Amino acid sequence: MLDELVISKAIIENFSKDFLDALDVDVAIAGAGPSGMTVAYYLAQKGVKTVIFERGLRPGGGMPGGGMMFNTIVVQEEAKEILDDFGIRNKEYSKGYFIADAVEATAALCLKAIQAGTKIFNLMSVEDVVIRDNDRVTGLVLNWSAVELARLHVDPLSMRAKVVIDATGHASEICHIVVDKLGGKLRTEDGRIMGERSMWAEVAEEKVKENTREVYPGLIVAGMAANAVFGTPRMGPIFGGMLLSGRQAAEVAQGILQKLKVSS
Repeated sequence: MLDELVISKAIIENFSKDFLDALDVDVAIAGAGPSGMTVAYYLAQKGVKTVIFERGLRPGGGMPGGGMMFNTIVVQEEAKEILDDFGIRNKEYSKGYFIADAVEATAALCLKAIQAGTKIFNLMSVEDVVIRDNDRVTGLVLNWSAVELARLHVDPLSMRAKVVIDATGHASEICHIVVDKLGGKLRTEDGRIMGERSMWAEVAEEKVKENTREVYPGLIVAGMAANAVFGTPRMGPIFGGMLLSGRQAAEVAQGILQKLKVSS
């Protein structure tokens, strides 16, 4: 006979344990879209303690919808090796263009990131950042997404991270908090968020890797958020740049962590 009390205790005890462990990490990522989960996978593989906070019910960002709800994704040849790293089945559509199932790709990114050691907390929103150590981002302020949606006056909780990654997509939410709420200056032309431009896949796919960098002490921007911050075009329904940006962000984060380790 099933015991409802045992079921409830199992959920609460294990979730609480996982959440307590996630309050002090090496890298905290806002957003479990394709770039966020790719970052997490490559970091966790290297033994970096990594956590993702996702506002929505399910991970994946815009990837499951493919292009206009046709759930096929396209990646360029440069990103095919990342599909292969995740075991995502793909085939060449025409020279230099590879296609994969959008739902399979999303599931594989999520599964591999978790199996590598990442913890993903869904239904949690980032509503603020923690600034310490001479204007450095050192953590995130969290609340339940349901609290945010209902506009309830419930105080949040905070967590600590050596590095924070903004992978929130077009909204570039963490960068907006730093600029709009704290008056911080990003490493852009005018110190502000420049805003994404109209779709131009060729330019956007190239620029997203270049734009993936530390934009404020302790804060890296990745994926579509990177193009939004630096004022370059959106890429539309091609996902190679998102994956490549995720891998690049992992390398940037590792470099920052190494510098912090040396300086300590």
